[in-house]
Amino acid sequence: MRFDVNCSILFTQLPLLERPAAAKAAGFDAVEFWWPFDQAVPGDREVDSFIDAIRNAGVRLVGLNFVDDIADGGRGLVGRPGDAARFRDNIDVAVGIAGRLGCRALNALYGNNGETEPALENLALAARKAAAIDAVVLVEALNVYESPSYPLVSVKAATDVIEAVGQPNVRFLCDLYHLARMGEDLPAALAHPLTGHVQIADNPGRGRPGTGSLPLPELLDGYEGWVGLEYKDPDLDFGWVSQWPAPTHEQEFVA
Repeated sequence: MRFDVNCSILFTQLPLLERPAAAKAAGFDAVEFWWPFDQAVPGDREVDSFIDAIRNAGVRLVGLNFVDDIADGGRGLVGRPGDAARFRDNIDVAVGIAGRLGCRALNALYGNNGETEPALENLALAARKAAAIDAVVLVEALNVYESPSYPLVSVKAATDVIEAVGQPNVRFLCDLYHLARMGEDLPAALAHPLTGHVQIADNPGRGRPGTGSLPLPELLDGYEGWVGLEYKDPDLDFGWVSQWPAPTHEQEFVA
């Protein structure tokens, strides 16, 4: 199993630029981030410092969000009409960072109260830009309990948007925690032909694997793509990784 650490939710006791090295010291070779800057278009020095932190830590950047406003309670800008220009200004920056670091997955959160027309236009533009670096653009379903204004709260809602965009490199971000909270069929979500990346946290509680009731080893048995660790754990106890069972059979997944 290939795990990467989401350094926007784990190692948060450290400054952001120190987190990739902390993930490496904890035994991980890859990381992912929500949008790591305060601005949609940060300065060159900020971007270079972020890239240096990843490279100097010796880890791979697996996933990166486009500008998302999560720190301010937002859930992305893709479908928010008043933020179309801000999102579009961000595309080249995010794709540029991903290109320099070999990152091949960019998450485009739909946005609270996001609307279809701007979302489809923005996703299509982002997909065309991402295709230049052989990357996919991800569309994620969240849960309605923690994100009541977010329109995409089911596999069908997210994949309907992906199909409407009509670009071959727009894929589904399968977050098992959010989908579990919504009562979705998790094996079916993992096996969906549009699934392009997986994130996990246990449910209930959004804690590390083993703190809730999700049978994560069973669910992920046979999955060969990267699995993002997007859970909360102030103790940073990664002992569960060494106890993760070996795969018992092979399955076909798109990663």
